[in-house]
Amino acid sequence: MAAILGGLPASVLAFVYLVAGVLFIQGLRDMTHPRTAPRGNLISAGGMALAVGVTVLVTDILSPVLLFAGLLVGAAIGVWLAMTVETTEMPQLVGLFNGFGGGASALVAGAELIDMFGTGSFQLGVTATAALAGLIGSVTFWGSLVAAGKLHGVVDDSAVRYDGEQAVKALFLALAVLAGIHLVVRPNLLGAVPLSGWVPSYWVLVAAASILGVLLVIPIGGADMPVVIALLNSYSGLAAATTGFVLDNSVLIIAGTLVGASGLILTVIMCESMNRSLANVFFGGIGETSESDEEMEDIYEGNITTTSPEEVEMTLDVADRVVIVPGYGMAVAQAQHAVAELSELLEDAGVDVEFGIHPVAGRMPGHMNVLLAEADVPYEKLRDLEEINPTFSQTDVVIVIGANDVVNPSANEAGSGPLAGMPVLNVGEARTVIVNKRSLSPGFSGVPNPLFAQDNTNMLFGDGKETMQELVNIYKENH
Repeated sequence: MAAILGGLPASVLAFVYLVAGVLFIQGLRDMTHPRTAPRGNLISAGGMALAVGVTVLVTDILSPVLLFAGLLVGAAIGVWLAMTVETTEMPQLVGLFNGFGGGASALVAGAELIDMFGTGSFQLGVTATAALAGLIGSVTFWGSLVAAGKLHGVVDDSAVRYDGEQAVKALFLALAVLAGIHLVVRPNLLGAVPLSGWVPSYWVLVAAASILGVLLVIPIGGADMPVVIALLNSYSGLAAATTGFVLDNSVLIIAGTLVGASGLILTVIMCESMNRSLANVFFGGIGETSESDEEMEDIYEGNITTTSPEEVEMTLDVADRVVIVPGYGMAVAQAQHAVAELSELLEDAGVDVEFGIHPVAGRMPGHMNVLLAEADVPYEKLRDLEEINPTFSQTDVVIVIGANDVVNPSANEAGSGPLAGMPVLNVGEARTVIVNKRSLSPGFSGVPNPLFAQDNTNMLFGDGKETMQELVNIYKENH
């Protein structure tokens, strides 16, 4: 690195990058708790703004004006997305952001290769790390697009399986690896060809990795999307870190490594919460079967007890302790504000209210926490699975809103089904269970839920938001 970069001493640039790295670490630490997460986001964003700003000032590739113009366009798009995307659509937005990070890494690595090959200087370290960045970045980009499409409903969210799928994946992985080896070992093989600066072997690698990314995510069902999103987040970080080595940029290496490591840790936690291995998620599949409402009624043999908001209000009137268990159905119905209002009314009446949060409820890690925080539910009221499960036997009423697989007691039974061994919220141990759903349809796993037919369970059918708001109105009238 030259002593002076764009008029800025190299030592100053290194110091600014160090400060940015410290801000990344502090921001990541703050994001480990819901209360400090907003501050962590701001600190991390400040660190990135500092790193990007100083990089733009010292670059000699493009004029600062042009780079700042690009930053303004990107910032405008980011702000627009943040302001317009509904909270229920946040998982697919996170998936897209993961993909953009991976795609950017692959393109930047390719651009650096083109520049390097144009000068005729072949550096082994750069070509090797560029190959890794292209492989990981391309898999991340296209895999994230498929994941976002599944979450948004534009791609079938079932597990699409076919004969020989593992062999097909292995074929494209081998093709990408071979192209990467060719790039590293024989970078100037086509040196006499005018298009050699185009680096054909690199783009063969990118094409093969892109197809591999699609093939990796297509067979994964919607129930596993939280794990996939976390893993793709890790991939985007690894792609950024390898691109940092290509560009010899320390702050990109630091940021990418932090994202990659934290995403991998989160993926492991998510897998443990589902009692599944990462290999099982990618090669096992879940959510392959589904039953119609009529078939569900036959399965439950007419043992379903229905209730109404009026009856639920009377049940709540004599309760001392209530636990609310939200699921993805609450997110779809946008019922979190009505649920928060019901919680406040019950607390004003002297009822002890808590929320039982399953780690994989929703379609991305922390989905339920984000929704409830949006509705101003105090963080102190949110209890994870390990905290809340021992208390269900002392709970008068549990209200399950749009949750299914995460409260399915069949997961506790010995067997080999999609939910076998998955830790679930043992809501059936409460004195009374109220389940608010549109129908008896199963969750993403396609497994019927015996909870619905238990003697202490009452099914409150209807849209989550409308039903909860009706219950709130009735409770207000009687208190």
